[in-house]
Amino acid sequence: MVRRALAVASVVLAALSAPAAGPAAADAPTIVAAIPVRTGDTWRFDVTVRHDDEGWDHYVKTFVVATEDGRTLGTRTIFHPHVNEQPFTRSLTGITIPDDVDEVKVYAVDSEHGPGPAIAIPVR
Repeated sequence: MVRRALAVASVVLAALSAPAAGPAAADAPTIVAAIPVRTGDTWRFDVTVRHDDEGWDHYVKTFVVATEDGRTLGTRTIFHPHVNEQPFTRSLTGITIPDDVDEVKVYAVDSEHGPGPAIAIPVR
């Protein structure tokens, strides 16, 4: 448990210390933090995303929790742009992670350019 907490903390710290997306990177949504919380047999992911949302034609529309081999475990739909709320945090609940999976990837998708870079999150 302590080892997993330390691993998660180091992933979050690495994401937080990464350079902020500037105008040149406006097309790529960035995961700033992704915190997994186990609740019984399922998981909740509290995910913080940064993106230069411009309005309804260009904004982060989802984030995805997936296995390293690309199986989607859950998708959170973002229902509106967050032009004046950056970064923003939303949660996704009810994720079932197979017993053989020790790490998941989390990435965000914007409505104009598609998926941004994924970050790996240890879950065991």
